[in-house]
Amino acid sequence: MSAIRRAIVEATKPFWESYRQLSGYRKYGLLRHDLLLDNNFVMEAVRRLPAEQLEARNRRINRAMHLNMKNEILPKEEWTKPEEDLDYLAPYMFEVIREHQERTTFRDHL
Repeated sequence: MSAIRRAIVEATKPFWESYRQLSGYRKYGLLRHDLLLDNNFVMEAVRRLPAEQLEARNRRINRAMHLNMKNEILPKEEWTKPEEDLDYLAPYMFEVIREHQERTTFRDHL
């Protein structure tokens, strides 16, 4: 990562943390990557998750939908804590995107 990009990321961290708090997904026990919109890259990355992670993701999403339908949120002690809100899908997303770029480059050279 370039120095400029790193500086921008560091400068905007407080904004993004405030945004995450206000968005409310942590009140449902969700993680940031649970909110990614399904596109081909995300669906492939989710397909590559280990079974335990996939099951945990599905449980979180189902619980959140159930709570939302009842107009309820989790008790505060069950909210997702910032340190628990990890980018669990990132390694798989990077892999899927890299493979897509390789296929595109290969096709372009044929």
